[in-house]
Amino acid sequence: MKILVSLFLFFVPWKIRRILLGLFFGYKIHPSAKIGFSLILSDEFSMKENSRIGHFTVCKGLRSLNVDESAIIGNLNWITGLPLENKDFFRYKSDRNPSLFVGAHSAITSRHLLDCSDCINIGKYTTVAGFGSQFLTHSINLMVNRQECNPIVVGDYCFIGTHSVLLPNSELPSYSILGAHSLLNKKFSDEYYIYGGVPARSIKKINSEWLYFQRLSGVVH
Repeated sequence: MKILVSLFLFFVPWKIRRILLGLFFGYKIHPSAKIGFSLILSDEFSMKENSRIGHFTVCKGLRSLNVDESAIIGNLNWITGLPLENKDFFRYKSDRNPSLFVGAHSAITSRHLLDCSDCINIGKYTTVAGFGSQFLTHSINLMVNRQECNPIVVGDYCFIGTHSVLLPNSELPSYSILGAHSLLNKKFSDEYYIYGGVPARSIKKINSEWLYFQRLSGVVH
């Protein structure tokens, strides 16, 4: 029923659709926020001032989707989770949180895949650039023959290059660059570094005075 109502609302002008999404589903969408022709199916959903979601993005199966002030989720992104009531998988993990948090002034551009079987937390002023990157919070543990999931954390003022892959329990520290076509498979902690490769490693120290790290707006012109 939620899917049918959401599809019907595609044909309603945005100002009215925003109000109806709040009435029907309890979504908290700021009057200055905007969603294009995208399908949002999350138990909890909030968008703050001047945030937006583009066209043909699908978000389903999440416990919570939070898009902070002036953050952007672009077109044609696929964001999927596994509802907590589904007990066929991850039964061993009581603290699983199938959610996505996008920090203020951050951007997820276009045609990315975010697997939110567990939580993905993206900090403020961060760019998931290019297209085709994958955030995968679950995998199969071959030693014990079961599917397992763990969160992914991306810090503030990060830049993730096109076609990168981030695996469960990985972390990119604030003020970092992940090079294109890289595989992030563990937690790093050193800020102001370029990380890259398969698997990713620290490559080069970078200057903290780069203007990208000084921005007060998420949009790079």
